[in-house]
Formats: sequence, C-alpha cells, structure tokens
Amino acid sequence: MQIYRVSQITAYIKGLFDSDYALQDLWLEGEVSNYSRAASGHVYFTLKDEEAQIRCVMWRSQAERQAYLPQNGEAIIAHGRISVYEAGGRYQLYVDDIQPAGAGLLYLQFEALKERLAAEGLFDVERKRPLPPFPRRLGLVTSPTAAALRDIVNVLRRRYPLVEVVLSPTLVQGDEAPSQIVAAIKALNQHTDMDAIIVARGGGSLEDLWAFNDERVARAIYASQIPVVTGVGHETDFTIADFVADVRAPTPSAAAEVAVPDRQELRGAVENWRGRLVQLMRGRIEEGRRALQYREQILRRFSPQAQIDSYRQRIDDLMHSALAGLKHHLALARERLRTLDSQLQTLSPLATLERGYAIARHLGTGKVVRSIAQVGAGDRLEVRVSDGQFESTVEAAQQCRQT
Repeated sequence: MQIYRVSQITAYIKGLFDSDYALQDLWLEGEVSNYSRAASGHVYFTLKDEEAQIRCVMWRSQAERQAYLPQNGEAIIAHGRISVYEAGGRYQLYVDDIQPAGAGLLYLQFEALKERLAAEGLFDVERKRPLPPFPRRLGLVTSPTAAALRDIVNVLRRRYPLVEVVLSPTLVQGDEAPSQIVAAIKALNQHTDMDAIIVARGGGSLEDLWAFNDERVARAIYASQIPVVTGVGHETDFTIADFVADVRAPTPSAAAEVAVPDRQELRGAVENWRGRLVQLMRGRIEEGRRALQYREQILRRFSPQAQIDSYRQRIDDLMHSALAGLKHHLALARERLRTLDSQLQTLSPLATLERGYAIARHLGTGKVVRSIAQVGAGDRLEVRVSDGQFESTVEAAQQCRQT
C-alpha cells in the first residue's frame, strides 16, 4: 500500500486541472458574493448559482485594467482558468476579465467577431495606410446633431482651418445605425478628391457603441478606398471599427487632431526650416566666397597681367631712356651744328666779303680770279661784294708788293 502526503496528492490534482485545456480558457456566469479587495490590490469573491459556488481571484495587474468591477449581488460573466490553490486545498477560478452579465453576452459576440475578422486579415498592420500629411478635404461620418461633430469642427478650425469638411450624416446608435454608417462611408468613397474619412461618435455604454461593432461597418471600412480614422467613445472604449481602421483615435476630438497637422507646429517648422535654409545659404555663400578668393589668388599668381604690367613698365623705362638719349643726342648735335655753323661763318667767303674783300670772276668763264696773271687789260669781270655784285673792266694789272 502506497501512502501519499497531502502536498503530493494536492499537486497531482493541480496537475490534472492544469493539463485540462477546457479548464484553461472558459467563461463562467453567476452571482457575485463575498466580494473584497485586499490591501495588495488583489480581488477575491465567490461566483455562485442556485446549485453551486466557486472561489475566484483576480490579481491586481488584471484588476487595474478593468473598466468594470462588480459588487455583491451583481450577475456577471468572468473569464479565466481553473486551477488548484494548494495551500488552501481548493480549486478556484483565476479571473482575467469581468463583464456584466447582460453586456457580457455582447462582449462574447464582440470577441468572436474580432477573432474571425482578425483571422481573415482585416486587422493586418500591413494593409493600414498612412494619412496624408496635408489634407485638403476630409469626410466626416457621424450624427449631424451629435456633440462629436461640434468637437471635431472646433478642433479642425483651430488646428488646420484650410481643410474642407464634407459631412455624410448617419445615425450612430440603434438598429438602423450600421446600415446608415455603411452607406455614409460608401457615399464619401464616390468623391475622388477626398483625402481621409473620420468615423466618429461620442462616449456611451457598450450597447450605445454597438453599431461600430457590426460586421457590415467593419467590412465597409476595410473596403474603403480612402484612409479611415475612427474616434469612437472614450479612451478605454475599443470597437471592431477601431481595429479595422487605418488609424484609431481614442475620442472624436483626438481623431480630428490625428487627421490634420497643427498650424502652430507647421509655423514653427517653417520658421525652423527657414532658419536652417538661411544658415545653409550663408554657409554656401561663404564657402563660395572663399573658393572664389582662392581661385582669384591662383589666377593672380599665374595671370600674364603681372608680366604685362612688368613689360609695360619696362617699355616706359626704355621710352624714357630712349627719349633722354635722343634729347641728349639732339643737344650734342645741336651744339655740334652750332660749332660747325660758327666755323662755317668764320670760313665763309661772305664773312670775308663783310670785312671788305671781294670775289672777282671772269664774266665769260665764271672762273675766280686768284692772280693778276689770269687777267689782262680789257677783260670783263664780275665782282662780288658783301651786299651784291657788279661788272668791271680791267684796265691794267699790277703786282702788289708782299709784306
């Protein structure tokens, strides 16, 4: 006979629970009793019906994420896994999600549709399209009487007044809302110049937002040729439309902020780019100036202008020297000429004639008479004196005594 310890058999039983897949993912419905929350933040309660009860625990990490926590006497559905608490020797439900019983059925439908559409690829990140950075025209699918419309218009007017808004009105709550939302999305897709579509509704209960969990709405968003932004409910509300949309915003106002840029940020960006462009241009200009100066220095170094200037100055020097030499030569020539002139004047027969001498020539032959032997009585002579000439006839020739 084999004898087991209590801990051994308890661990064995726990293993049986943990290996049973049906007990690891289930929903239980019942009424809450013995509800308490420990100082640690963990939640403990009992879930019961008319015939049985089960202890439940929700750890603080899950409880803090809950939008809804029950009170004693409320009917709920709880999701989790069943296992054994070995120290207490009892089995219990480890809860990770709680929904009110009425809304819980809707939540189960939500999860089922979400799982099916996800399997079809409607939520794939790869198919989601970016929003245009500077939209010119936005389509708006919402109720014309809803506060969400006013909120969106106010945000768009404040952030980016250049954008044009085209309202495609629809009900956003009730049985007829899904078909009208689908029609509104399709109507906006007829506009080829539409840049993006905002599908919006303000906050409300799960039932109020249920139109945006309709499969027809999800498929209309998926089929839209225009990028879709959803802003449905509050930040904690998630709908099927949010998962299909190209961009999900937590509120209608946030959807408007996501869809358009902020003009203040744009103004700042423009100023920043202007400053950077000015700096860049100044840098380019300064760089070009330095390059130009460098090339100018190179050109000056190898330019023929310096040699031309040197030759020009050399020519001026040569011209000056030549002119000075010429002047000197002319002065010497002039002085020489003056000397020769003086000598010529001294040796000139005219000078001799000035002193009272005369030149006699035979009238017929023109020969100068230098001796009395050349003339005889009766010869006719031409006599030249300093101021003219006259003719004479030789009457007699007489030799003079030498002294």
